[in-house]
Amino acid sequence: MLRAAASAAAAGALVAGCDPTRDQDPDAVRPPGGPGPSGAGHASPAPVRAARPPTRVPGQPVQIEHGPRNGRAVALTFHGRGDPRMANALLGEAERAGARVTVLAIGDWLDEQPAMARRILDGGHELGNHTLHHRDICALPAADAYAEITGCADRLRKLTGTIGSWFRPSQTRRATPLVTDLARKAGYPHVLSYDVDSLDANDPGAAAVQRTVLETVEPGSVVSLHLGHAGTVAALPPILDGLRRRGLRAVTTTELVT
Repeated sequence: MLRAAASAAAAGALVAGCDPTRDQDPDAVRPPGGPGPSGAGHASPAPVRAARPPTRVPGQPVQIEHGPRNGRAVALTFHGRGDPRMANALLGEAERAGARVTVLAIGDWLDEQPAMARRILDGGHELGNHTLHHRDICALPAADAYAEITGCADRLRKLTGTIGSWFRPSQTRRATPLVTDLARKAGYPHVLSYDVDSLDANDPGAAAVQRTVLETVEPGSVVSLHLGHAGTVAALPPILDGLRRRGLRAVTTTELVT
């Protein structure tokens, strides 16, 4: 099933990584513009599940790289961009294993694929901000960097009702003090970094991605992965199985750190 899903997703895919329940509930919000016209032939738009607001963790540093080391959980975080078929295949693999992930979406990807916001949230996953255009944010002037953060935040707010749970800077593992300050100004108490880099954006193949993650992950780890790569889709089930064998489970970043 996995190979079929990955192959189908890969066909015609736009490989674009980071490198140069379903029922209405009190958290549901309507898409911008309100309900559509009533009457024959005009169905009301379905509610969109609201994203969690930005996570605040008292006692944690402004820039978070990992969660508690004395627990039994890890967070798999995905830089969000690429062919939606691959994203759906990956989310489906996570859900079949009972795992929940965090997707840090790029704003212009949400412009192209607005339905992915609902898909991520309806799967029980977490959604956050990975800038508007995925520029080298730490090299930008303050005004441009702030526009990258708030531009994606605006997309998330329109689609989900909040600016998302986390901000992760683009093209860098750690934010500069300036970018950290700008993220806080935009409404994000923390910047989300990571302590495990899967290197999957280099397309080394599923086996290499699996090996890199499982050889470096430990309790509390925040793992960096990417949507839009067939090797990542294929690597996810054995990664989740390897975590399970160690008594670890994949949870959202908010669950990990709170």
